[in-house]
Amino acid sequence: MAAIETAIGKVGIVERGSGGTPLILLHGVGSDKSVWDPQLEAFGGQRRTIALDYPGYGESELWPEARRDDFARAVLAALDALAIPRAHICGLSLGGVVAIAISAIAPERCASLILADSFAAHPDGAGIYHRSIEASRTTGMRGLAEARAGILLGAAASADLRASVIATMGRIDPAAYAIGARAVWLADQTDRASAIHAPTLVLVGEEDRVTPPALSEQLAALIAGSHLVVLPSAGHLSNAEQPEPFNRAIAEFLSEIDPI
Repeated sequence: MAAIETAIGKVGIVERGSGGTPLILLHGVGSDKSVWDPQLEAFGGQRRTIALDYPGYGESELWPEARRDDFARAVLAALDALAIPRAHICGLSLGGVVAIAISAIAPERCASLILADSFAAHPDGAGIYHRSIEASRTTGMRGLAEARAGILLGAAASADLRASVIATMGRIDPAAYAIGARAVWLADQTDRASAIHAPTLVLVGEEDRVTPPALSEQLAALIAGSHLVVLPSAGHLSNAEQPEPFNRAIAEFLSEIDPI
C-alpha cells in the first residue's frame, strides 16, 4: 500500500507488475483499493496493474464536495503522476460510473473499458442514495456495512469475504462515503455511454441484487460493439466473489485487443 502526490493531492495506490498497457482498477462506493487483491495478483504478472483510492477513501486525501467528474479527474491526475498516457480502465459499480466519466472527459486515455456490476442510470438510484446516507448517519458506517453485506454478496460468498467487506466498509470516512454515494447513485450517463467508442467489456454477477444483470444488459446495448459476460454464482462484488471467472473474462478480452 502506498500513496502518490498528484496535481490534485495525495492518491492512494497499490501497484503490481510492469510492461504492457497498464490496467487500472477502480473500486465501489463501499470499498477501497484492497478489494482488487485477486486482480492485482492475477494480472500483475502480465502487465503493470494499479488499484487506486478515490478522494477521501483509503490513503487518498478528501476532496470536499467532489463530484463524479472530480473522481474521474483524480484518476487522470494519478495517471499523469505515474506517467501513464493510456490505460485499460476497469471499474466496479461506482468504478464503472467513474470509468464512463473518464471516457467522456478524456477518451484518448482509455485503451479499453471494463465495466463490472455497473450502469448508465439506476432506476432506484435516488432511493438507494437517500436510504444509504440515512443509514450511515443513524447506524454509522459499521452498522451500514453489516446491514448491506447480505445484499452485496451472492449466496456462495464465504464468511471470510463477508467479514472483510464489513471491515472495509466500516472504515470509510462517512464524509467520503456521502460524496461517493452521490457520485454513483445519482448518475445518469446514458448519453455518455452511447458515445463510447473504446473496446468495452461489461461484466455482471448473475445474483447481483444491487445493480441487477438487466442494468448491465442495458449498458451493453448502449455501447456499440461491447461484449457482455454474466458471471454465475456472483453477487454485486463479482471480482471478489468469483475471481477466477472474473479474471478469465478480462484476460480473454485483453488478449483479443492488446495481447502481450
